[in-house]
Amino acid sequence: MSSKIDQIIEEIEDYIESCKYQPLSSTKILVNKEEMMELIGELRHRTPEEVKRYQKMISNKEAILADAHAKADTIISQAQFQKNELVKEHEIMQQAYAQANEIVSIAQQQAQEIMDQATNDANEIRLGAIGYADSLLNSIEELLNGSQSIFKTNFAQLSANMERMLEIVSANRAELAPSEIFQESAPAQQAEEVPEASENMEPLQEPEV
Repeated sequence: MSSKIDQIIEEIEDYIESCKYQPLSSTKILVNKEEMMELIGELRHRTPEEVKRYQKMISNKEAILADAHAKADTIISQAQFQKNELVKEHEIMQQAYAQANEIVSIAQQQAQEIMDQATNDANEIRLGAIGYADSLLNSIEELLNGSQSIFKTNFAQLSANMERMLEIVSANRAELAPSEIFQESAPAQQAEEVPEASENMEPLQEPEV
């Protein structure tokens, strides 16, 4: 769409083309002063309006460009902010993963240490129980061996005392009666009664425990 100034300029050009040349000249023409002044006045009148319109357009263009630059800067700033946030989130995630892996590693190490300690404690308790049981069984074994030795000693002493008692009883009876009577009545007397120990018979000893 052409402007008013362009239209007036075209009218002036058309007017000049329609004018006649001066006699004996190919460059000079004859013009109607009033008509030319009218066209020039119209041009002068339209020029400020057109200039203002173009200035407004230029101003609007600059405003549009400034607004576009502002919007572009805002978009770039937001994009940069989002980028920084993503980088921070990525770094935070990396730190979180690192901390999580460290926590898991420490937990696994502590669990292994607890298992190792429990195994060592169980082995120590087992060895202690075995040692205690062995010591207890050894004490019982020594007690039984000692008791058996004492029993054997006391039994042998008891048997010897009984033999001496029998000898004393037989000797006492031999002193009381002839040997023939003693020989006849000895079996019956031995079956019916147990002779009292003489003063020479040694007392039985209690077994030592």
